[in-house]
Amino acid sequence: MLDKSIEYMHVIMHRKAGTPIHEFYLPEGFSFTQYKSGDEKSWAKIETSVLEFDDELDALLYFQEEYLKIPSEAERRCLFIENDKGEKIATASAWYGYSGIRRDPCVHWVAVKPDYQGLGLGKALVSKVMRHMKDIEGDKDFYLHTQTWSHVAVRIYMKLGFYITGEKNLIGNENNDYPQNIELLKSKGVII
Repeated sequence: MLDKSIEYMHVIMHRKAGTPIHEFYLPEGFSFTQYKSGDEKSWAKIETSVLEFDDELDALLYFQEEYLKIPSEAERRCLFIENDKGEKIATASAWYGYSGIRRDPCVHWVAVKPDYQGLGLGKALVSKVMRHMKDIEGDKDFYLHTQTWSHVAVRIYMKLGFYITGEKNLIGNENNDYPQNIELLKSKGVII
């Protein structure tokens, strides 16, 4: 869940090529599945449940604009976790962002419904997406855009080999918040 009690700032994270991808397994009763047509409604529900969007319609419109420009890419790159009833309860994508003339692979829109947080699903999901990204893109530098409101998730990303970077103009973000987000994340105990 987002911590909106603190100041919002962009956080750009970087995983260098060659960094080992630790494997975390899903608990019993959960499974991975890839996007298929119609799953955008589940994506919207998941992302709205973690307060990334104010309502499911806004989330659905974002998905359609960002992912469905090329439906085959959504099918190839968007992953979900389902519970034992077949309900999609978490999502992340092995996507990409543009930095001027460069195309950067990035872990995109990671979310786990609040009722399922704390079960290790986020670590397993990001680990799976990173391996999936490596299969698609090769062993390259990966990026991740998050925010200070997601400071709990930032800890998870750091355990998975990402670090906060001050590099400019990555994945469509100028990254001007770097000095301030480092101080805020230190105050939250994320960075020691």
